[in-house]
Amino acid sequence: MPPSAGISLLIYAAIAIIALIVLIARYRLNPFIVITLISVGLALVAGMPATGVVASYEAGVGKTLGHIALVVALGTMLGKMMAESGGAEQVARTLIDRFGERNAHWAMVCIAFLVGLPLFFEVGFVLLVPIAFTVARRVGVSILMVGLPMVAGLSVVHALVPPHPAAMLAVQAYQASVGQTLFYAILIGIPTAIIAGPLYAKFIVPRIQLPAENPLGKQFLDREPRQKLPSFGLTMTTILLPVVLMLLGGWANLISTPGSAFNSFLLFIGNSVIALLLATLLSFWTLGIAQGFNRDSILKFTNECLAPTASITLLVGAGGGLNRILIDSGVTNEIVGLAQEFHLSPLLMGWLFAALMRVATGSATVAMTTASGIVAPVALGLGYPHPELLVLATGAGSVIFSHVNDGGFWLIKEYFNMTVAQTFKTWTVLETLISIVAFALTLGLAQVL
Repeated sequence: MPPSAGISLLIYAAIAIIALIVLIARYRLNPFIVITLISVGLALVAGMPATGVVASYEAGVGKTLGHIALVVALGTMLGKMMAESGGAEQVARTLIDRFGERNAHWAMVCIAFLVGLPLFFEVGFVLLVPIAFTVARRVGVSILMVGLPMVAGLSVVHALVPPHPAAMLAVQAYQASVGQTLFYAILIGIPTAIIAGPLYAKFIVPRIQLPAENPLGKQFLDREPRQKLPSFGLTMTTILLPVVLMLLGGWANLISTPGSAFNSFLLFIGNSVIALLLATLLSFWTLGIAQGFNRDSILKFTNECLAPTASITLLVGAGGGLNRILIDSGVTNEIVGLAQEFHLSPLLMGWLFAALMRVATGSATVAMTTASGIVAPVALGLGYPHPELLVLATGAGSVIFSHVNDGGFWLIKEYFNMTVAQTFKTWTVLETLISIVAFALTLGLAQVL
């Protein structure tokens, strides 16, 4: 492809992203329609065959929804059982008792950091959001005051901390030590989560006015108060079951012989969909039957909680379609090629490549895995002595500037009932803070080592 064609592709992509943001944020057009139109328009202008444009978009939507739709549905059912049984209320009470009402936002960032370890962001979010709504109601604060620290903890873990799947892929690519990476990630991740979570929330929340009613929040809060609540231990056992199962799946090759029946079993139960399915089934007993609900009540809960998730899954799918168009049209290859022309340090390369891929594709996991695959051969060739820091730099870049092609953007917007502009001011800035603070701390740690 001639250089001028590559530059044209990058210009088209930049115009497409700007158009997306303006049409949705400024003119308040339907996001699903806008994303679909922009995706198709970009594909045609970029020179993709007209007959293949829709197939490419559908493939992106299908691949994204194949995972996310199942995760959101199962996680929402589990969250609904926590809410109806009073389990979320019990967790909220316990956290508030331990941390104090004034420190509820600190409690949320801590539990998100723990629960998010083996979970993809969307899984951890749908598991914890009922607790966030319950804590916010009990303390009498905006959902953002506890919700933003929660998503900050989840996002930091997603980007930096093994055994999270994305971080583990980067560890393998850079041939880094898991133990050292985990130690450095916690060292950097804790102050990063504090700055982007509780501290930023205290600054931005007074400046964000949310509607009085939250349709998604109502399903967790609008119910008769229960006299008897499930114990804290029982509730946490239920919610941490998928965490434990995914940890087992992530470490299957270390605790069993690869290819063996036991290894296959661990990988099977460690799959996010299977882990959530098993936890949801367990919740029907621990938070359902054992709390006095009958089968009809459980069926009612699981049916009624799915309707509000329809718009979320549709938007996430549309974002996946746009991602596929960006890849199939050659935009992502041009971004990589352009970045490789600059002779940068391995740490800066890891952060910058991941950041560019994140903005282009909207996926932190795709950004992290793609960037580590590009930078790893260069870093190994140069003999860079701290591959663990490369994992952290790449992870930091992979979460920068979440916008309308990121499924997480729409999850946050819809669950917290914000406008697109408010989502940019809260979630997008929070993600960018995580990226910049974590990268700056990584550079500082590199000077010390």
